[in-house]
Amino acid sequence: MTGNVQVRRALISVSDKTGVVELAHRLAAAGVEIVSSGGTARTLAEAGVPVTPVEQVTGAPEMLGGRVKTLHPKIHGGILAVPTDPEHAADLAAHEIDPFQLVIVNLYPFEATVADAATTEAAATEQIDIGGPAMIRAAAKNHEHVAVVVSPDDYGDVAAAVEAGTLPAELRRRLATTAFARTAAYDAAIVSWMHGDEPLPPSLVLPMERVEELRYGENPHQRAAVYRWIGRPAWWQSARLLQGKAMSFNNYADTEAAWRLVNEFDEPAAVIVKHTNPCGASVCDSVASAFSKAWDCDPVSAFGGIVAVNGVLDVATAEAIAANFVEVVVAPDVSPEGAEVLARRKNLRVLEAPAPVPAGLDLRMIDGGFLAQEHDQVSLGVGAALPDRWEVMTGDRPRAGLVAELEFAWIVAAATKSNAIVVAKDRSAVGVGAGDQSRVGAAERALARAGERSRGAVAASDAFLPFRDGLDLLADAGVVALVEPGGSVRDDEVIAAANERGMTLIFTGRRHFRH
Repeated sequence: MTGNVQVRRALISVSDKTGVVELAHRLAAAGVEIVSSGGTARTLAEAGVPVTPVEQVTGAPEMLGGRVKTLHPKIHGGILAVPTDPEHAADLAAHEIDPFQLVIVNLYPFEATVADAATTEAAATEQIDIGGPAMIRAAAKNHEHVAVVVSPDDYGDVAAAVEAGTLPAELRRRLATTAFARTAAYDAAIVSWMHGDEPLPPSLVLPMERVEELRYGENPHQRAAVYRWIGRPAWWQSARLLQGKAMSFNNYADTEAAWRLVNEFDEPAAVIVKHTNPCGASVCDSVASAFSKAWDCDPVSAFGGIVAVNGVLDVATAEAIAANFVEVVVAPDVSPEGAEVLARRKNLRVLEAPAPVPAGLDLRMIDGGFLAQEHDQVSLGVGAALPDRWEVMTGDRPRAGLVAELEFAWIVAAATKSNAIVVAKDRSAVGVGAGDQSRVGAAERALARAGERSRGAVAASDAFLPFRDGLDLLADAGVVALVEPGGSVRDDEVIAAANERGMTLIFTGRRHFRH
């Protein structure tokens, strides 16, 4: 790449006029000729910036309602020319084309347009920019000789460089990389819109931009960063870090798991997560009580965990949390008094966050590609009624209170890595067996944590019981009801065991594996 480029001529054509007048004034003051089109030219002229309209350069008027204005050899020739190439120089002279050294373009607001559900297809289509991406890509391709600017965020650096005399090579390359990323994201947004509601589209383009580099990944020897899916809202981007250090890779992963689970509940709830698995969860009459019951599920595992609550984090809740060691607390709102209490824990990260947005596709990277699936939907809204698809296999139809208990256990089990067994009592988890290689092993781990609290409790299994041994373990510990998907070739054996043990057994017809 050649060294510095001195800017004599700039092309400015922007949809977003933010900062463009100030930039143009600085360029003009530095002796740069400014060529501009349409509304941008009018905006600059009204602000007293000397400007040459595009149609004066091309000798052709805007046409097709503005669809065609910069698509012309005198524009693209000026952007794509390599001044040191004799053939290019001869063509420029023969066709009286003056090169550009700076191209400042941003695109029609397609993403914002289609974000409005009321937008018609015709209106959306009209916001698909053609000339803008063509100029951006041309300038980015020729960044050895031309600088391209697609974001007002870069105006200050560019103006300062022009005022200093030249645009250095490293700046031009960085700007070109940003430009190609912008057109790629723009095209990805168009592809996504054109696919519409197709759940698994034939092409999947993921426009991502880095938000920040992290100290390290899951382990200190791994480099890491967090990226944003451009055009998709994310709760963590809108969250406010009230105190504590920046979030780590593991903090993000665990907090995502806790925040999504706690927002499955409408009543006051608290969830504690360790290594993306719940090790405590409760629904209660207050957030403070829910936290205390969630902590009691497994205090050893909860140590250093992530706490999520779905209501105002008040003084009582803050006092209960501050009495223990946790890494992150996330809530929709933290009262000033609660924040003051949590401030005693200097290293505790405290987040105020909006509710998670409905998830799109669940993507898992494999060698050379991705697995893609719809996100699992768990919430049932059971209340006092048994869901239509739930089938009572043994025992009487459960009373409303027992249905609510089973629903709670089922939701927590669905958020727990497979194989998963959750034992719950009074809508609080008392034992969680997560990520075990066998289902009976998951039951053993859940019951070991529950101890005597399993007497009169309920249990949930994220997938069917392949043998009766898991049910027998639960029954021996005093569990009175079990909810599981059913579907095993040995369902009859499991049903017979439930009848023998006097246990209520419900099949949901739907499993919730989580690998």
